[in-house]
Amino acid sequence: MQKSGCLFLLLLVLPVLALAQNGVIRGRVLNKVSNEPVPYATVVISSSTGGNATTSAISGVTTTEEGRFELSQLEPGRYNLEVRSLGFKTERIYEVAVTNARPAEVNITLAEEAERLQEVEVVASPFSKTDESPVSLRSIGPDEIRRSPGGNRDISKVIRTLPGAATAPSFRNDIIIRGGAPSENKYYLDGVEVPNINHFQTQGSSGGPVGLINVDFIKEVDFYSGAFPANRGGALSSIFEFRQREGRSDKWVFNGIVGATDFGVTAEGPVGDSASVIVSVRRSYLQLLFKALELPFLPVYNDYQLKYQWQPNRKNRFTLISLGALDNFELNLAANETEEQRYQLNTLPVSDQWNYTIGGKWEYFRKDGFYTVVLSRNMLDNKAVKWANNDNSRADNLLLDYHSQEIENKLRLEDYRQLNSGLRLSWGLNYERAKYSVNNYFKTVAQGQPLTRDFTSDLALNKWGLFGQASQDLLEGQLVLSAGFRMDATDYSDEMNRLWQQFSPRLSAAYYFLPKWSLNFNAGRYYQLPSYVVMGYRSTEGGGLVNRQNGLKYLQADHLVTGLEWAPNNFLRLTMEGFYKWYRNYPYLLDLGVSLANLGADFGVVGQNPVVSASKGRAYGLEFLVQQKLAGTFYGTLAYTLVRSEFTGLNDVYKPSAWDYRHIVSLTGGKRFKRNWELGTRFLLSGGPPFTPYNYTASLNQENWDRTGQGVTDYSRLNEGRLSPFHQLDVRIDKKYFFSRWSLNVYFDVQNLYGYEVEFQENIDVQRDDAGLPVADPANPGQYLGKLLRNTSGTILPTVGIIVEL
Repeated sequence: MQKSGCLFLLLLVLPVLALAQNGVIRGRVLNKVSNEPVPYATVVISSSTGGNATTSAISGVTTTEEGRFELSQLEPGRYNLEVRSLGFKTERIYEVAVTNARPAEVNITLAEEAERLQEVEVVASPFSKTDESPVSLRSIGPDEIRRSPGGNRDISKVIRTLPGAATAPSFRNDIIIRGGAPSENKYYLDGVEVPNINHFQTQGSSGGPVGLINVDFIKEVDFYSGAFPANRGGALSSIFEFRQREGRSDKWVFNGIVGATDFGVTAEGPVGDSASVIVSVRRSYLQLLFKALELPFLPVYNDYQLKYQWQPNRKNRFTLISLGALDNFELNLAANETEEQRYQLNTLPVSDQWNYTIGGKWEYFRKDGFYTVVLSRNMLDNKAVKWANNDNSRADNLLLDYHSQEIENKLRLEDYRQLNSGLRLSWGLNYERAKYSVNNYFKTVAQGQPLTRDFTSDLALNKWGLFGQASQDLLEGQLVLSAGFRMDATDYSDEMNRLWQQFSPRLSAAYYFLPKWSLNFNAGRYYQLPSYVVMGYRSTEGGGLVNRQNGLKYLQADHLVTGLEWAPNNFLRLTMEGFYKWYRNYPYLLDLGVSLANLGADFGVVGQNPVVSASKGRAYGLEFLVQQKLAGTFYGTLAYTLVRSEFTGLNDVYKPSAWDYRHIVSLTGGKRFKRNWELGTRFLLSGGPPFTPYNYTASLNQENWDRTGQGVTDYSRLNEGRLSPFHQLDVRIDKKYFFSRWSLNVYFDVQNLYGYEVEFQENIDVQRDDAGLPVADPANPGQYLGKLLRNTSGTILPTVGIIVEL
């Protein structure tokens, strides 16, 4: 009570200490194509939410010959900017954060406007939309991530509020887009591919409980659930483009944050006259929370992030980015009082994992375009060990001993140019050298029969590809067409080493039939290489690559998307989209008798099985979105998705996939009040995914149980069960304080406010005697007596966080 009283007293006293309002927004306006400054552009504050008032059209300035501008004497708060210049498309920048502690630096790029023969009023959407991707593109700003209730500044959790993104009823961050697996997504950080954006990733899939990317670096996130740009390959469900902001060019500043699961420090500032850097490190104390909740596992994570940018002149710019994590997953052996805790202790492995990505990007700007060269390297090291009953005193108790590495070295060359006719062209090529190695020993049960595998595998691959895209305005800007292609290949096998066999065309169109209305369309074919876990599988020590011998192919997905958009003003839009995806060549697991799409994802390794490229699939549905950007004091987003996801086995019979969530609803909104108070809420609703029941006879077989200590899935009854719907309400309250040289943000966040508890598939266990030994079934020789354990998730999780900016 004394601590709570001190905190309350502090909240009352701090407003008295807050000083005068002298916020500044400054930056440059540049030509998006040539990187040249845009002089005499008008920069206007279109709306704001200052600390104590809401104003509109406060002030505006004109840029200098060097494209520089400064808006001063601003009250701390959030400001929306509108930038106009003759011959350029109007650009809008939403929610620029202004404090007294430091000027807000904003660099704005303007796209050239195509010349028109006649005066035709064409008002494009003020929201993110490109020629290549007029549909299925959404953007998230950094403030939307920071303030998201229940998000805990975790980008992976905030993504769940977007249309098409399923809300998995667990603490994992698996990103499931339009009925596709988490492994079908690709992530790029300033144009550098990052294989995974979560801690404790599932190898061969994706996801994990905690996001890896620090939101303090983020300028904007573009989310493509379809209509992928041609220069981004290897995705079947979505692409995420994380654009980081530059480090400050005027002085060194520091941010510190203590959140629900970790604490971290961010520093940024100039390095010489033409370079800047921003770097952060984070350390978790999630294990303390899990220990307090008496959970049987204790995750510990650390990460770093860095961006260095050097621009010696207007024509050249070099960017270096790096991202890495060190993760440890331990068992809390003291949390063994309940049957559920003991079951998890007996099934979860002990794992250690580390990964990093480092990449450099060089850009050379010309009058009509720019060249881009990207060179990067990423690596994953993954270990997991499991002993029966967590007893390593006997060698035959070893159930799992796994260690693997993935290494990728990548090169991509691009050329973008804009012709006088308004035609926009881009093309390029890419090369990659990859290595995969694994030492794998495990005991399992496949189709009711015990199985032991023990093998070492090494794999070296060369990958290459080329791509091109062309876009053009027609009918004096009312119609925009874009066509592109990709071709990819690898020397893994004869089935994969011919570019034309993976020819990937795509076509997009946007028709502005009214000033604030557009009809949008995209069709495309996309390919993805199977995971290294699948490609590098060997059944025995010294054996050949089983899946290469089985004729493994690229995964293929054909997309068809059409949509209608209405943007009545610069802050509101409504969209409706219909989509259909056809899958071919999806891996079918021969030992389990199911498609890989029905295997789900967990903290193990997904896909280390013999497969054939024989499964087909389809995912289709509708999406509705109403999005209100922060204008004045209110913001909100309502998204609804109706989706079906189904895959076949070898019999061509469609069954619901592991990602068939049916109905997905997300409602997020917030209100800013006087004196820098803010209230935000988020409601999530998702239909229950299907599950496959256990084979009780095989599970309770004494040999099987002694081997694995867990139930055996009955794949002959594939996904016949379904969980109940999942829903959750999150609430967050923020209070900000602005001082002359620093600022403070204190927030209170409650996840799952009403404590909804989701029921998962019950776990199967054996009955035990007083000594803890399994009890044999007297009526069935060779069997144990079994029982079912309740399997639930859901607790009220309150958090108090503190963010300090110096």
